[in-house]
Amino acid sequence: NLLQVYRRLQSDQNYNFEVAGYLAEQKHTALPVDYLGKPEELNALLTHSVDYSGLLISFNHTEHDRIWPVIQAVEGKNLELFYVPDILDLLTSRFQSLEVGGVPLLQLKRVALSGWQGLIKRGFDLVSASLGLLLLSPLFLLLALLIKMTSRGPVFYVQPRVSLDGQEFKMLKFRSMRADAESATGPVWASKGDPRVTGLGRFLRRSSLDELPQLINVIKGEMSLVGPRPERQHFVDQFRASIPHYLERHRFRCGMTGWAQVNGLRGQSPIEVRTRYDLYYIENWSLWFDLKIIILTFMEIFRGENAY
Repeated sequence: NLLQVYRRLQSDQNYNFEVAGYLAEQKHTALPVDYLGKPEELNALLTHSVDYSGLLISFNHTEHDRIWPVIQAVEGKNLELFYVPDILDLLTSRFQSLEVGGVPLLQLKRVALSGWQGLIKRGFDLVSASLGLLLLSPLFLLLALLIKMTSRGPVFYVQPRVSLDGQEFKMLKFRSMRADAESATGPVWASKGDPRVTGLGRFLRRSSLDELPQLINVIKGEMSLVGPRPERQHFVDQFRASIPHYLERHRFRCGMTGWAQVNGLRGQSPIEVRTRYDLYYIENWSLWFDLKIIILTFMEIFRGENAY
């Protein structure tokens, strides 16, 4: 937490905090500033030094009893005093302070895409997906025929996935694997050279054409063109227990493509890294960001480097 606070202070251009040193129970080698001792030594430090203009307190929730002695130590001294709430490491959203009826509040979390933002994103999805489905309908028919001609089984692969607010839906894909692909293995991600993938399926996956039926999911409001990629409940249950803030991905509809994917992060990439990219997208969403990701997606498809 101490290192996290330091990095955030240094990255802010508005206040220009210059960190002169820190007090902690032990020295942190990753911090590039002077270690001034333990918190209990604050009184002595302030008695012998007048070089500091402010003090920032950052204790965790089990150490609140240590805050008051620090406040007493700076009484009568011309020092600014700041306090970092220990909830900092729980936050995944930007937060803001506000006052309601004289009561100071910290808004820790916002509803994602409320009001006009939600309408803009949904409208863009609906118009784009409908137009795409209309223009690509001849390609849909051709791919459906090729799938039926080259392997046994249905044209579409239908699988429950988790999207907005943790709700399950049936995600559509053109089938690219044998019909019994997971009968022996259970839920597993596809890997490079996966023997379960059919000959045509390899082309579909490399070109991402297997994802086209998800335009139907977008029109139905189950998915978005851009958003965190959906996972199966089996994997969601695993990740929610081990990945901090993983469920925050479900504040948005899942997407046909996403910020993680255009940065080369797919099924075999560490889920922790993909989650960070997904949360960055959620916190920084704009229509222009969506357009950028869509353009990068087409560039990624033409390269065909990360799909298998």
